Parts: sequence; structure tokens; C-alpha cells
Amino acid sequence: MHQIKVSGLTINVTRKKIKNLHLSVHPPHGEVRISAPLTVDDESVRLFAISRLNWIKKNQAQILAQPRQSPRKFVSGESHYFQGQRYLLNVIYYNRAPKVEIRNKTYIDLYVREGSSQEKRREVLRNWYRQHLKSEIPKLIQKWQEIMEVKVRDWGVKRMKTKWGTCNIQAQRIWLNLELAKKPPSCLEYVIVHEMTHLFERHHNERFQSLMDQFLPHWRRDRDELNRTPIETEF
Repeated sequence: MHQIKVSGLTINVTRKKIKNLHLSVHPPHGEVRISAPLTVDDESVRLFAISRLNWIKKNQAQILAQPRQSPRKFVSGESHYFQGQRYLLNVIYYNRAPKVEIRNKTYIDLYVREGSSQEKRREVLRNWYRQHLKSEIPKLIQKWQEIMEVKVRDWGVKRMKTKWGTCNIQAQRIWLNLELAKKPPSCLEYVIVHEMTHLFERHHNERFQSLMDQFLPHWRRDRDELNRTPIETEF
């Protein structure tokens, strides 16, 4: 990967064994990326970017306008999200194994030992989010395997800075962003269907969008909902 400058914008360019140029803008800071065929030179990439400047600036503005939470300290009274809902964190100190519970549809009770560090409280909550996703994902994959008539051989959950999910087509493996535990359930389902659709079509082209329309007609609504929910600057 290398960078080019276009009208004051820094664009990350990656060359791949593909047929067409692909442009994308990524959160949280509006990073611009172009994937280019191996045979396309930088001048052609530059002209392509210039032709899409209005689209780039529009998408960057949308990303930068998204509400963002300040860095979390994992102390009582903070706002935290789970399945698209806002909760108040309530830290409870006790001398047993750490755990997390939802109470009265208002609080996330975080049970930790006295003297637990901020990083430890973060770890306990992060593990709780991960366990939730790992309980929900298999059901959704099974549902959509039957609908789409395709096989996911492996899946996993990990922290990702710029993507909600990825798909390794050769291995038939998908990865999902841990942050999805905070988003509405429909957003998790959308990302799973999106990544599984890549098993039919690698690129975000017209065929891909047509398949998404077939499998999940309201996918654009779910995508927009996902992009509207607050982004945490660090988790």
C-alpha cells in the first residue's frame, strides 16, 4: 500500500488482482482507500479520485458528523451501549468472580473485585460483549446458511478499527467486529448477511447489491442504522 495526494486529501492505494477500481471511505476519521488493478498507474488512480471528490467529501462529512462517545473510564454513571440501547454503568465491588448483569432495562451492573483497575473493568465488560455475540452468531449463521444455500466453515469475533466484518472467501470464514454487541440486533444480522454474500461475490458491485436485495431487502436501512449509532473512540 502507498499514498497519493488529491486536492489536499491523502488516499491509501492498494493494488490487487482485480478488474476495476474500488473506492471506499472508512470510520472513524474518514480514511479514503482505493483498490486498483495491478496494471493501473497512479495517474489513472488520481483521475478516478478527482472524478469522485464530491462523493468522498460527502461520505467523510457523514462519518465525522456521527456522534462519538468520549473515552470510557468504566466507572459508575457512565453511558454504555448494548444491543442498541443506552445503559448506565454501575460498578459493584465484591469478592467473587467478575460478572456483568442487565438490571431494570436501565443499568449494566459490573461486578469486580475491590481495587480492580480500569483495564480490568474494561476487560470484564469486553468479555461479556464477546460472550453475547458468540451466543447469537451461530443461530444467525445457521438461519442464513439455509436461506442462502451457502456454507460458512468458520467464524470469529475480534476488535476491528475500520470494518464491521470481513470474509475470507477461500477459507469460507467470516470475522465480526466485537463492537457489534453494542449495536441493534438487526445490525448484527445485516453484517452477517453482508459477509456471507461475499461468498457469492467478492466485490461491492451491482451483482453484490442485487444479491443483498434478494436476501435482505431492507439491508440499506440496517446499514444506515449501523452508521448512525454512536462510535466509541476506544474500546
